Parts: sequence; structure tokens; C-alpha cells
Amino acid sequence: MQRIPGSSLRVLAVAALAAFLAACGGGGGSGGSTAPPVATAPPVSRAEAYRFLNQSSFGATDAEATRLLGLGDSTNAYTRWIDAEIAKPASLLLPAVEAAYPNPVPTGFNIAALNATRSETWFANVLRGPDQLRQRVAFALSEIMVVSQVGALQNLPNATASFHDMLVRNAFGNYRQLLEDVTLHPAMGVYLSMLGNQRAVAGTNLRPDENYARELMQLFAIGLVELNVDGSPRRDASGQPVPTYNQDIIEGFARVFTGWKWACPSTTPTCTFANTRPQLQPVAGYNQIKPMQLYDAQHETGTKRVLAYTGATLPNATIPSGQTGTRDLQDALDNLSNHPNVGPFISKQLIQRLVTSNPTAGYVQRVAEKFNNDGSGRRGNLEAVVRAILLDAEARALATGSAASTAGKVKEPLLRLTQFWRAYDGKSNGAAGVVKYGAGLNFAGGVSAVFGQGQGQSPSVFNFFSPFYAPPGEIADGNLVAPELQLSTEYLNTQVSNFFWTQALSRTQVQAAAPTFNADLMYINTTEEAAIAADSEALVNKVAEKLLGGASQMSATLKAEAKAQIERTPVPTANPATAINTRVADAIYFVVTSPEFVLQR
Repeated sequence: MQRIPGSSLRVLAVAALAAFLAACGGGGGSGGSTAPPVATAPPVSRAEAYRFLNQSSFGATDAEATRLLGLGDSTNAYTRWIDAEIAKPASLLLPAVEAAYPNPVPTGFNIAALNATRSETWFANVLRGPDQLRQRVAFALSEIMVVSQVGALQNLPNATASFHDMLVRNAFGNYRQLLEDVTLHPAMGVYLSMLGNQRAVAGTNLRPDENYARELMQLFAIGLVELNVDGSPRRDASGQPVPTYNQDIIEGFARVFTGWKWACPSTTPTCTFANTRPQLQPVAGYNQIKPMQLYDAQHETGTKRVLAYTGATLPNATIPSGQTGTRDLQDALDNLSNHPNVGPFISKQLIQRLVTSNPTAGYVQRVAEKFNNDGSGRRGNLEAVVRAILLDAEARALATGSAASTAGKVKEPLLRLTQFWRAYDGKSNGAAGVVKYGAGLNFAGGVSAVFGQGQGQSPSVFNFFSPFYAPPGEIADGNLVAPELQLSTEYLNTQVSNFFWTQALSRTQVQAAAPTFNADLMYINTTEEAAIAADSEALVNKVAEKLLGGASQMSATLKAEAKAQIERTPVPTANPATAINTRVADAIYFVVTSPEFVLQR
């Protein structure tokens, strides 16, 4: 039986609700000025640095916060940090997946086993990779434009790795180009059944598959109802939301997406596997990573109905007949990407994934306007959008008063894990020093079985949770949303809390030195905490520094509860190691399962 402090479980049980209803305070810093009237911007406080880094990376660390503080005052530090992040090269998944194939590949090799390699490499990149902002934005995009190993892609690990790498490369690129890259990627082609989609055949029931056409519009671009630039729904004369499309438009786009299949010569029954290792060709008789190829004979050449809106350039919102499939695709994606909904629809979701679940209309409008025009006439510049999201006054200023109860967001379970491991230098002692994914090691049944999430493991194209999800009760009654709480089930809450207790008590650098421990498990470094474990006040403050950005960010209630639990375990004068370990585990566990940690303010 694992030792789960009862008072901490009570804290965890109310964490999500408290996060949205409790007022937040503290965290600000100010600096002096030189002789009037010249004023200088205030410096960034450590709490503010942690807040920014939790929005823009996979978890704030003391070292990264210190680096940010050294970049200048609050006017310059954030911008300089973003500039440096954008300049960093992308950390990728596909090279590791390719390298993991045995050479030669044996008969009957289980290709699906390489999904574990993809997951391990993703953890390595987000925990220790230098391109934190790029990885965080790509993760946000992966929850909008979803593909998953669950289902038809189970045996295509190269495709899912390549798809994620495509999102990483496009994280600061152009949204129109991203839509095209997503549309033509074979992972998406398989996942939403566009690959192999055929033209209608007269006199039969064969007609184009509508799956991708629907999800492209509903999830990847414009949503179900027309929006104002601030993200609010447009309404007709009777007060009802105006739909963005109808069945005729779905069928029109479905006809556009016909004739695309694996990239290989049409006369060849199997395709050359696009890979740097030729011995893999017998393993995969198709091209997992190269953009799909058009096969003209299967493309629908008739007219296609598309979206009508002010400023649309296609006459009568129709793609004319007789064009090539490539031209049809370009026209359709141009028509879709220029729809006025795209800016507010995508901007709001990126704000939700990075900063706050319930952005004000003004915040959404400011970012959407930057999406529509980055200042130099370019539309869909994601670099400008990300800057606008992170540098907006609503992102940088800590909400006060009544606004504090709706500010911020509940952290996704997976982001709670990555922040925790980054703060405590989590690593394994295995040769690669990365997470060894799989049953019986770090996660019984896999990371998604414990945290409800795993890279490339969504249960459906609708992601792990909906951006519109509102738990019944005060949040829904207040017309608010808390998307991440769709994963806050009793089962997963228990799994997560048990995981953190096991990690804090039994998987530290101290235990890692024992020969009986598995070298592939992840261990955290609690050396500093162990050195001060006899002092409950100092111990709690140290944990708060690493996980919250400072003791001032911890509520009096949490501090009192944590200290009381710590002090239930006295430190004996002889052989104190076990008691010290328990006190450290209690302190870490109380903070990592607290509302203060669960909420990203």
C-alpha cells in the first residue's frame, strides 16, 4: 500500500475548482528609475519568470528563470528570450525512429514497437531539448491538428513521427503552408481517410469520402459557427449562431480531396520507402513520410462548392471544372485559409493551450488581428501570433480582483509531469538517459494510462479534451470553460497522485545508486531538500522555489498542511536517512498535488 497523506488527497480533490475560484496574488516586482522624467521598466521577478516559462516551455526551472532574469528588464527580457528560442534549430523525432530499426530487419519485425521510441524521444526533447518554445507550440498545434497511433496509424511510427516533426518545423511558419503540409501528409491521409479517396462513379454508390473535409473545416480552420474577430459568435436576426458551412460545402471540399495517395510511381505496386536506410524497404511497402501524390484518374474534375464570405476571390464560391487536382487543392486551401474565422478560431485555441482557458474578447481580438496582418501585410504568420500571445498585457500581468478567479488555466496532466521532471532534473541512468516508455517501468500500462495523455496517442481526432469543455457546476454556470478538466476523472486523479507519491518517495537519485534499482527508471534529484529536511519551514520553501517560483506563491493553508505532515516524521539522531527521505517526499508531494501547482496562472 502506498503512503498517501489524507490531507494531501483532500487538497488534490478540490484543486481544480479552487484553481478557478480562488483569487491569485503576488509575483510582481518593481525597479527604481533614474532622474525624472525618464522612467525605466521594472525588472522581471522570479515569480514572473516562472509564470512566463510555464506558458512558453515544458516547465520552468531555476536555471532557465535565472537566465531569463539576466536578459534585461520586463520590456526586453521576454522579447529577447523569444528571439533566441525562434532562432534555435528544431529537435526532431524521425531520426531516432529510423535509427531504432534493427539492421538487418528480421522477418516479422513488430514495427508498432517503435512507437515507444517515438514517445521516449519526445520526452527527451521536451525535457532537455534547447528549443522549448518551438516544442511547446508544436504540442499545442498537435492538439488542434490531431493524428494518433491509436487506430490506423498503429503500424506507421515513421508517419506519426514525421507528422510531429512537420508541426515542429512549422511552429513559427505560415498557417496556410501548415494547412497544406497537414493535408498532404500521409499520416493525416491515413488517419482521416483522405489517402485513396476516389472520385464518384456514376451509377454506383461510390462517392468521395467526406471525413477529412469535415474535420479540416471544423477542427483545423474555421469551426462550426461564424465568429467576430474577438472570437464571439456572429448571430442572425433571430439571435442564432450562423453556421460556417453546410452539406453542399462539405461535399465540395470532399471532391477536392480526391486522387491523393502514397507518393510512388503509379506503375509500381509498392513504393520506395523514403528513408535514409534502404534495408527498411521490405518492412514498409509505401511511403510514410513523403507528401501524398496526385493520381489524376481518381480525381474529381467537376465543379466544387466552397466557402462564400466577404473578400473571397472564387466567383460564386465555386472551383470551376476541368482544373488539375493540384490547382483544385490550392484554390480550396486558399479559400479556407483566408476565411475571416481562421484568425480568431486558431488564435483563441493557441491562447488556451499556452496561457489561459478563458481569454477576454480583447485578448482574442488583439491576437487574431496579428494573425490577419503581422504588421507587414502577411496573414497567418505564426511567429507573430506566438509573440502576440505571450507578450500581451493579459498574459504578462497577473490578474487581480474578480478577474483573478477566471485567469489562467489548469495544467494538462502531461505538462504537470514535464514541469516536475524538469524542475527536479529527472533522468534515468540508462545509456540514453531518457524515459523508457512501457508497462512495468515509469508508467504501468504507458503514460496515457496514468496521465490520460501521451504524445501521438489521442483517442480520436477531437484530442484528449475539447476546447469548449465546461465541467458542470460553478464553471459551466459562469459561462467559463476548463478544457483540461475533461481529464480530471477520479481514476486519473488517483493514478496521477499515486505516481507523484511513488516518484517523490522511491525514485530519487539516492535510490538510483542502489544496484537493485532499474537503470531505465526516471529519478529526481532531491539532494538540496535532503540537506535541510530537519527544518520543515526551509524544506517547504525550497520545494516551493522549484515548483512554484518562490515561497510567496504558496498559500498559507498549503504551507501549514505541508509542514504539519512533515513534522509527523521526526528525524532521529541515529540512522536518519529513512526519515529524511519521507519528510522530503511529503513536502514534494503536497506541493506537486496542490492547487497552486495544478493551476497555471
